[in-house]
Amino acid sequence: MSTLKTAPRPKASASRRHRLAERGIDSQLLMLIPALLFGLVLFVYPFTYGIGLTFQPLPRTQEQWGGGFLANYVAFFKDPFLFDSVWITMRLALPVALFNVLVSVPIAFKLRHRFRGKRLLSTLLVLPITLGTVLTAQGLLIFGGRQGWVNRFLMEAGIINEPFPIVNNYLGVMLSLVISGFPFAFLLISSYLSGIDPAIEAAAKTLGADWKQRFRRIILPLLAPGLATTFILTFVLAFSVFPSARLVGDPLGETRVMALMAYRAFGEQQDYAMASTIAIMMGVVELVVIAVVLLWRSFLYKGSTGGKG
Repeated sequence: MSTLKTAPRPKASASRRHRLAERGIDSQLLMLIPALLFGLVLFVYPFTYGIGLTFQPLPRTQEQWGGGFLANYVAFFKDPFLFDSVWITMRLALPVALFNVLVSVPIAFKLRHRFRGKRLLSTLLVLPITLGTVLTAQGLLIFGGRQGWVNRFLMEAGIINEPFPIVNNYLGVMLSLVISGFPFAFLLISSYLSGIDPAIEAAAKTLGADWKQRFRRIILPLLAPGLATTFILTFVLAFSVFPSARLVGDPLGETRVMALMAYRAFGEQQDYAMASTIAIMMGVVELVVIAVVLLWRSFLYKGSTGGKG
């Protein structure tokens, strides 16, 4: 009696793909592997290595401050020269971020409408973004130095008797941060404003709301996500200031920012562990400020903006 041989069953590759798709697994996700490896190599590993380095203090740090493997953090909080750099950096970053955001709002409102010279004005406002911090600082030194054009003009005009200290101080760094950070704030605010439908404001106007009521009850809540995002980005940009504080500031005085302290520990003292500790504390302070801003945003408005930012 002959036996019938049954043909082998084909592999259910299609059904397997469907089952994986139902679980949220797609073969196209494999395209993310290069990006994940890139982030792992350039961010995750250096970040974890830096955190581990903070728990390896030098013997001299342990002898001076104690604390065992936490000696770097003990030194950071107990050394006034280091810890005061937090408030010095905040005293620069917060006013600059607030100024850039507050000034960008009315200018962006004005540029929503069409008028003659709008493109030229927009180009001039965005132009500093192409300069960079180093070139901006160099320009401030040329124009605002003791022998710069501004001081020479004021002295020759008889307005002042001696050069006005514009650079190599707090004012010089703040001007540099405003010049380099304002274009980012202006572009972001303009983007969010362009996503707010003007018909909403027009409808409120027909119902008798004046411009203050329209701004407080309509524009401001809808613009809140954009204001929060813009403030966060400009604050982080200003908080990590280094070239401006070095070139047009007072590196050991009123512009002794945290980035300079990390550079000093790394380049001058050869204390890589302390430099990593300062960098980690910079990130912690930034995260605290970001959390406060997002909390303010959540209290002001909980919906979505629909903006293009």
